[in-house]
Amino acid sequence: MFHFERKILDNGLKVILAPMENSEAATIQVLVGVGSNNEAKEINGISHFLEHLFLKGTKNRPRPGDIHKELDRIGASYNASTSKESTWFWVKSSVKDFDISLDILSDLILSPLFNKEEIEKERNVILQEINMYEDIPQQKVLRIIFDVMYGDQPIGRDTLGTRESVSGIRRSDILSYRQDGYTASNMVVIVSGGITKDEAFKKIRQVFSKVAMGEVMKKKEVNDYQILPQIKILDKKIDQSHLVIGVKTFDMFDERRYTLSVLSTILGEKSSSRLFMAIREKLGLAYYVGSMVWLLSRAGVLFIRAGVSHSNLEKTIEKIIKIIKDIKRNGVSKKELQDAKSHIRGQMALSFETSDQVADFYGEQELFYKKIMQPKEILAKIEKVSQDDILKVSRDIFRPEKINMAVIGQQEDNEKNRELFKKICAKI
Repeated sequence: MFHFERKILDNGLKVILAPMENSEAATIQVLVGVGSNNEAKEINGISHFLEHLFLKGTKNRPRPGDIHKELDRIGASYNASTSKESTWFWVKSSVKDFDISLDILSDLILSPLFNKEEIEKERNVILQEINMYEDIPQQKVLRIIFDVMYGDQPIGRDTLGTRESVSGIRRSDILSYRQDGYTASNMVVIVSGGITKDEAFKKIRQVFSKVAMGEVMKKKEVNDYQILPQIKILDKKIDQSHLVIGVKTFDMFDERRYTLSVLSTILGEKSSSRLFMAIREKLGLAYYVGSMVWLLSRAGVLFIRAGVSHSNLEKTIEKIIKIIKDIKRNGVSKKELQDAKSHIRGQMALSFETSDQVADFYGEQELFYKKIMQPKEILAKIEKVSQDDILKVSRDIFRPEKINMAVIGQQEDNEKNRELFKKICAKI
């Protein structure tokens, strides 16, 4: 059990304080409830663009590189990232350098310059980032699957944006988007590690009370309607075919998320999972194969991924569908269920070893759920998952009209291959 304290500043900004005894590190993290699901099509990628620009110069650190130099000088770990529904900024340093970390992080959030020249430089950087991911098939196929599943709506578009949308974003768009999204009510600040709660909160309140008040930025609705399996194949001259099967599930607020976590663990989240044992260990079809759960406020997906030789693609898909079908019809054994729960319990324990992981745990809950569950409460939910629960969720989600696939490799995108995939899915 971790001891934490939740406070709300007068402007509505939430603060989570999570001290860790005997830790020599401290993490300060700022979470903002803006991501690509908030974006109109013409400014797709602006959340990510904005994330980059916060690090390009502030009122107190005006030159590009000033922020990096100061953080590097104290040996800090730091980064920022953008997802479908949130943007994260964090700095992890020694406890004695906490004041420096706080000063820098608050400076970049509160006083960015958004210099025109730097905007143009960073625009080119992001265009190169887009190009980079085009050349990484494991990443590219994940971007394709979102388009397959959700199409031309915010959730289906790439968080990075497109070359066209990023090229068209203007400085006025950036300023307006920041004003609307980076408000106190849409922000959470978390401090974890070897901190003194009262002293840390006093310092946080002093700087983050300056964040402007405003409404929480609304996310776009999600059209989840589907009646048949969908597939997209990108024919590319690479050495493997990379596939992702996306199974539509439910959103992050659904109580069945605990059952889904256990199901995915049994299916493909460990080296003794059904997918790994069958496809890699027994058949030798893939080096990497597995599953993962991805839940948002208005949608959810169970992903199954693998990289195989071009000639073994059909055989691999057939085997994956066969494994899914078996779970759907026969459920899982009592031993599989208990082993999965034990695995989740062990992985959760390991995830709380460092201050940044603790900050992630508390911050995500506060941002999305507006309340915080302790690890033991979550594990109690996991422990209650039954074999019957697994069977019910499997029978609900493993249906042809909820299954989609993306493939990148030397495969033809033709009607024959698309119909073959639909025929395989029909066997579930």
